[in-house]
Amino acid sequence: MVDIRPVGYVIGLLVAALGAVMLLPMAADLITGNEHWDVFFVSSILTMLVGGFLALACSNASGAGLTLRQTFILTSGVWVALPIFAAIPFVIGHTEASYTDAFFEAMSGLTTTGSTVFSDLEHMPEGLLLWRGLMQWIGGIGIIVVAMAFLPELRVGGMQIFRTEGFDTFGKILPRAGEIASQIAVIYVLLTALCALSYGALGLSPLDSVVHAMTTIATGGFANYDASFGAFDPVVEYAAVVFMILAALPFVRYVQMLAGGFGALMVDSQVRGFLVTLAVAAGLMMLWQISQHERDLGPALRKSLFNVTSILTGTGYASEDYMAWGAFPVTMFFFIGLVGGCAGSTACSVKIFRYQLLFGAVMTQVKALHSPRGVFPLRYQGQDVGDDVLNSVMSFFVLFTVTLGGLSVALALTGLDFITSVSSAGAALANIGPGLGDTVGPAGNFAGLNTTAKWILSAAMLIGRLELLVVYALFTIRFWRR
Repeated sequence: MVDIRPVGYVIGLLVAALGAVMLLPMAADLITGNEHWDVFFVSSILTMLVGGFLALACSNASGAGLTLRQTFILTSGVWVALPIFAAIPFVIGHTEASYTDAFFEAMSGLTTTGSTVFSDLEHMPEGLLLWRGLMQWIGGIGIIVVAMAFLPELRVGGMQIFRTEGFDTFGKILPRAGEIASQIAVIYVLLTALCALSYGALGLSPLDSVVHAMTTIATGGFANYDASFGAFDPVVEYAAVVFMILAALPFVRYVQMLAGGFGALMVDSQVRGFLVTLAVAAGLMMLWQISQHERDLGPALRKSLFNVTSILTGTGYASEDYMAWGAFPVTMFFFIGLVGGCAGSTACSVKIFRYQLLFGAVMTQVKALHSPRGVFPLRYQGQDVGDDVLNSVMSFFVLFTVTLGGLSVALALTGLDFITSVSSAGAALANIGPGLGDTVGPAGNFAGLNTTAKWILSAAMLIGRLELLVVYALFTIRFWRR
């Protein structure tokens, strides 16, 4: 029997901390004279009480270290518990949403997916807009910590190649995970502040600057307007591109740069692969717009670069309805959304490094066919790739594909059409945000989906954000055996 008290203790503390964070949107409503502040006051008290009581009830096991099984349970349990309470302001507040819609929005926020069920965002109370941004910002830093401290040790999807001990760059070994996490937190805050200042300098209001900075650095995509970035001056798109790219790069490399390894980013094959993918996709999209829609170079470059970066990083912003661009762009947006950014960043989806390992494994097999007597070890970033890593990566690809297919079928069984089913499944599982089509595309939202579909997609967001295997392991008999 697994002792879940240490897990309950940590989850209780985190839930209580979430309740404390709710005081920030309460303060925003008070400052702006909005009577909506009492919603966050009630939500905060309730959340802190429940979290505090849970931590207190489990405190007798607080000194015990976590076993491997407890770590698996904690990693999934946190992302289930937090949305349960983060949804409360949407239920009792201005939106008066059903709990299904509220939980969907909260799960989308904390997993930095960015899919939304709300419209008329311009008339939401300031506190709710700030809360949507805070959820994504919390989720963004949370997933970096999970990716750096938990997933490598859990040997999930090839992430074990990024164990702390393996980061030996420029002759300097990085400090252990705890110190890395604190340094990453500082960098995360600094990037958010720089992004907010940039947005403010380009004409955004203080609230818009702060909220969009949080959702940009978290690559989350929640916006304060139904038109997303289409509501702003076009030059703001360039600023967003810069910070979306910075957020999609490995944060551990920023730590190395601060330690004196100024070339850390450029020697990372993930970074090079990500930037090349971005450049090629944006270039093709720009050429398509120039040739097919007769756009001038400037607007074509801006729209292509912004929307491609947004989907590739899994941010999910939109500056216009790219569904109107034609069949080729729509198809490309679907597939680049399944690529994602770098491991150890706030970006989502499959991640560049897995495609690089997959391609490297294929090329190794091709070489072996040509030279049967040759020895062709697979290496990645100067390290030999063991069979455990390669098997983990291959398992991830298979499981991702099967899950995507299963989710698409399940959504179709609820009555959704083919495009909506497949694109919604992909958007949720890869934590992209918008899907394709008139219903869930960049010009729509997820409000019109049925209740069953919303719960399926909420589960898909969680599964995708935690790299699939963490969640699926909990449903195996072997996991629960002694």
